[in-house]
Amino acid sequence: MKAKFLTVITIAVALFLSACGKSDADLAKAVNDKLATDKVTGVTATVKDGVATLSGEVADVTVKTKAENSAKSVDGIKSVTNNLTLKPLPTPEPPSMDDKKMEGTVSESIKKLGINTVTVTVQNGEVTLTGDVPKDKLAQVMQAASSNNPKKVNNKLNVK
Repeated sequence: MKAKFLTVITIAVALFLSACGKSDADLAKAVNDKLATDKVTGVTATVKDGVATLSGEVADVTVKTKAENSAKSVDGIKSVTNNLTLKPLPTPEPPSMDDKKMEGTVSESIKKLGINTVTVTVQNGEVTLTGDVPKDKLAQVMQAASSNNPKKVNNKLNVK
């Protein structure tokens, strides 16, 4: 009789424990493991009352959607709150001009200022200015040299 009673109690306890389901901590671990398996990086999942919340920064909408789908696929997750943000796109660099074209453009700009005593050379996108320049024209010459977005302007001018 005691054996039957213990068997019934054991079965009842087992059913009770299985009905409780997984804890939020277990679900969070399962979601994070699933994200790692699916090679989704930069995302962290937390779980409260069976609701997974995704946070972090991802490269694009495709990764954001993949992370959400991965979390939804975990057994025991009721819903997913997707708080992922997208990484900002890199700022495009201005188009670079080839050295000879830049040299000609800067030289013409300086000649238009009425200055014929400045020599312009460009190498690897860096403008080098040599020669003599009147003090009151220095700022205009430097502006002309910078107007084509060189990597650098090397000022080796003699100010008169």
